[in-house]
Amino acid sequence: MNQTDSLITMKGSPLTLVASPPRLGDHAPDCELLDNDLTPVKLSDFRPKVCIISSVPSLDTGVCDKMTRRFNEEAAKLGKDIVVLTISMDLPFAQKRWCAAAGIENVKTLSDHRNAEFGNTYGLLIKELRLLARAVFVLDNDRVVRYIEIVRELTNEPDYDAAINAAKQLL
Repeated sequence: MNQTDSLITMKGSPLTLVASPPRLGDHAPDCELLDNDLTPVKLSDFRPKVCIISSVPSLDTGVCDKMTRRFNEEAAKLGKDIVVLTISMDLPFAQKRWCAAAGIENVKTLSDHRNAEFGNTYGLLIKELRLLARAVFVLDNDRVVRYIEIVRELTNEPDYDAAINAAKQLL
């Protein structure tokens, strides 16, 4: 694996991603995550829907909380052909508890805590923190990567409108 130095920062300090992300036009790699009830789930399980994948370090932080709430609001307007997934290294139990407390019903949270397969496969695992970088991927119904935003500064939010518009254009 190639290490990608300084692609992202946290409060200006460079962080290392342990692999390179897929590129636009690549077939999206499949990987296994855990649902909130500990059931294994693969990204391919959501086919043939368009997928917006929101990667966050931890739901228990301010920006991740805000990001997931915003995607939850947007997901309610997108219809049944688009699914929004939020993936973090949080334990499934913590994700379930956070979703219940936050009223999250339109976004599906998935955990990568077990073996960081998503983080390694999508080039989002932060070496220094063993957390995921903040990013948004949009996959079409054939699982081709059509949109990528890796947020350079971990404390910033993504461009929600660009991601939502990219997903809508795939319908």
